[in-house]
Amino acid sequence: MAPLDPDRDRAILDATMELLSEVGYDRMSVDQIAKRARASKATIYRRWAGKPELVVDVICRRFDMDAPAGEDTGSLRGDLVSIFRGLCQTVERKHTLVIGLSSTLVSNQELARTLRAHMPTKDLDDVQALLERAVERGELSGPVDAGRLFTIAEALVWHRMIFAGPPFGPEFVAESVDGVLMPLVTAWSKG
Repeated sequence: MAPLDPDRDRAILDATMELLSEVGYDRMSVDQIAKRARASKATIYRRWAGKPELVVDVICRRFDMDAPAGEDTGSLRGDLVSIFRGLCQTVERKHTLVIGLSSTLVSNQELARTLRAHMPTKDLDDVQALLERAVERGELSGPVDAGRLFTIAEALVWHRMIFAGPPFGPEFVAESVDGVLMPLVTAWSKG
């Protein structure tokens, strides 16, 4: 990618994110992005091949893809609640963008392919650490794959977002941790 002035880069990404939230992917154009960012289309096309690449950059750089930082609460359940609550808060903050993109990713295969090709690996260090602490404390009998656990946690949040919508209250967090995540990690730790 060609180097770009960080302020110009930020203005273009901000404009893209705003337009995604306001009009959605299909109705958004590079012309609109350029106008809102006070940039030329040539500037945008020097940095991004087109609208799919620009949107993927916004998703990968602006949408918290990593697992939220958790806290060591002293128990597996407390640690899972901390991580899961953080995940809910991240998705809730981006509600409009998430809803607009989820339907677009289903209907627009070019965007979905571009996103899959450029999706960075999630940082699951905090999830791995909480699982390792649980093994050390004797709450789990063996190791559990952090990626597998986080995939289930994300699925719960996305399902809630798409079918019921926010807010993600304490009841949803407790129900998800106690009814799904705790039983799963306990079973998985037994091999």
